[in-house]
Amino acid sequence: MTTTPRAIRRTLALTAFAAAAFVPSLASAQSPAKRADSTRARELDPINVTATRTPTQSFLTPRPVTVIDSSLARRAQAYTVADLFRTTPGVDITGVGSNQTRLAIRGQRGQRILLLENGIRLNNARRQQDFGELPALSDVESANRVELVRGPASVLYGTDAIGGVLNVISSTPPTAGPNQLHGEVSYRYSSHDSQQRPAGSLSGRFGGVGFRLSASYRDTDPYRAPAGRFGAIELGSPVLVHDTGVLDANYAAEIAVPVGSSQTLDARFSRYEARHAGFGYVAGADLGETDAPLIRITYPDQRFNQLSLRYSANALQSAVADRLEVTTYYQSNARDLSLDIFIPFGPGTPPGAGVSSISRNYTDLDTFGGRIEAVKILGSRHTLTYGVDFFTDDSFNRDSSETAVIGFGPPDPEVSVVPPVPNASFRSAGAFAQLSLALTDRLTTVVGARVQDIRAATKTTAGITDPLVSGTDRTVVGAANLLYQVSPALVLIGSAGRAFRSPNLVERFFNGPTPEGSGFQVRNPDLEPETSVNFDVGARVRSGPLFLEGFYYRSTIRNGIRIEPTGEDVGPFPAYRNVNVEKIHDQGVELAGGIRTGSGFGLSASFAHHSAEDALDPTNPIGDTFSTRVGGEARYDDPSGRFWAAYAVRHNGTRKDVELGDNVLGSVLPAFTVHDVAAGARLGRWGGTTHSLALTVANLTDRLYAEFPNASFFRPEPGRRATVTYRLGF
Repeated sequence: MTTTPRAIRRTLALTAFAAAAFVPSLASAQSPAKRADSTRARELDPINVTATRTPTQSFLTPRPVTVIDSSLARRAQAYTVADLFRTTPGVDITGVGSNQTRLAIRGQRGQRILLLENGIRLNNARRQQDFGELPALSDVESANRVELVRGPASVLYGTDAIGGVLNVISSTPPTAGPNQLHGEVSYRYSSHDSQQRPAGSLSGRFGGVGFRLSASYRDTDPYRAPAGRFGAIELGSPVLVHDTGVLDANYAAEIAVPVGSSQTLDARFSRYEARHAGFGYVAGADLGETDAPLIRITYPDQRFNQLSLRYSANALQSAVADRLEVTTYYQSNARDLSLDIFIPFGPGTPPGAGVSSISRNYTDLDTFGGRIEAVKILGSRHTLTYGVDFFTDDSFNRDSSETAVIGFGPPDPEVSVVPPVPNASFRSAGAFAQLSLALTDRLTTVVGARVQDIRAATKTTAGITDPLVSGTDRTVVGAANLLYQVSPALVLIGSAGRAFRSPNLVERFFNGPTPEGSGFQVRNPDLEPETSVNFDVGARVRSGPLFLEGFYYRSTIRNGIRIEPTGEDVGPFPAYRNVNVEKIHDQGVELAGGIRTGSGFGLSASFAHHSAEDALDPTNPIGDTFSTRVGGEARYDDPSGRFWAAYAVRHNGTRKDVELGDNVLGSVLPAFTVHDVAAGARLGRWGGTTHSLALTVANLTDRLYAEFPNASFFRPEPGRRATVTYRLGF
């Protein structure tokens, strides 16, 4: 009998899950009152740090910000942290499957969204602009809370933060109190993809040293989309959405050591590995397209490692800083990419005739970075936050491509092993300062500025004889935010600022045939950074159990990067080049509110409207996110904490301002409505352990639909599905 590596890993994971169930006996002396309660309700006014870099009540934060704590994340039973925000105003989801979902914020996505973990950037300069890095790198099971800033944040975080910032803040080791040991194990199953997901964590404090260990493992199959109609597409029976499964795992280990009064040294290692992931697609035959091109993008293997060291001091009371944080980190990100394209010639040619293009890419990217940040309280009312940050991405690439004409005798493939993106580096250094001024008891302003210097340069690469080239850009950005507290229950907010994104290595240095074999892309190392000017005005109301929030935003992106024909040919191919030509206007409205009664009942609702315009060509349709979205939730939380239940609905309105070409979907993105129900219960406490169960039934009406960024390249969502999670805590 042959044992596969996949079977071995599944056996080890399930064995570890079973063994962990016996660990609670080590913690039986711990008081139940000190254990985390996974069923606690969400705070009405959570604290966030991402928007201002100092702990601030969300109600008094002069930016649109959403905070999701660990209890809400667990109730959602999300695949990745991106899935937690499917109902957040201004946010859309791009990508499908177990690990490929990413955020689109206010119409921006990919590298225009900055992904952080504990304040450390996860974006890397080798990703395609439209995709961005995977939120799945951060384990949703280990998140203490997830913070989302809608809108730019370049002053604090530098390049890429044009559309918004997603910061995953992981649970940390206990750093105070007596010796202790506690943890949790869980197991999740979902019906539509046969998901198997054991997970566990263990944390404690002994002799003044805190530690935390966590791990999760996931094995999912590709799912099926339901039968039904979506626009012009009608499916008579469920169809397979290929390449939407994954085999992946997250691991993390962290240790925190006090090194003085109010000072801590923290070291953390995390790893993410994934196999058999993919972009997802529906076969043309299932959509009634017998001669449809096949575009298949898969990621056979990805391995990400991060090692960070952080020193924090919280009570310095020196002349220059009251709080100091110094962080250094190293990341390695190795990824395989496979792109398979077949374009049939169609009627009048032999059956199966067409052009086949097969591309393989292996990228190994190492990142070294750091951040020094200080906070000084001025006159007990004002706060100065300032510092420097830097990082270097070193990219090493191996590529192969094979293009052949099929159907006219034996294929004569053209083979190349020259990488179109050479080995290269992307180096960034910046300095920033932000001042929060309490001008009166009611009026606060936050002003800040950053100067950033970025240099991208090619390196010697096997098979490439072109001269080495480099590109440099220096950018200054600033922002001003204003918050006026009309009363304890009402605040008014206004903000204006400038943000930027430096072009990455693919945009600057790609030089070779395009993957589909229809053109030749010429490098352009002299690209300028994309910049944006942004405005927000809004208000928040908080009165007892009632909370309301509304924002209007408008942004203009200048020097947007677009690939355009040069009018010349390179060999048999027309030439294309990335250039700074786009000028895009985005504007919209985001409304949200809710009420929670003392008896446990709660209602919440949201509304969002977004529009986009190509300022240089207003007739060019550029929308690929929703134009209007309405959502709501009704829930009940038992006051004793023993059980909860919720019903949620989301409706996306029709989007007409979109270029779908000859897509079988039709001329518009059609409206859809999705219903979900969920419930959970604390089963009880036995022998020093707690037990809970959560159940979600998503897409209750078995609706055929696709999130709008996934509609033009039609990748529908799963049909009706049930997910159940059992948790044991100690």
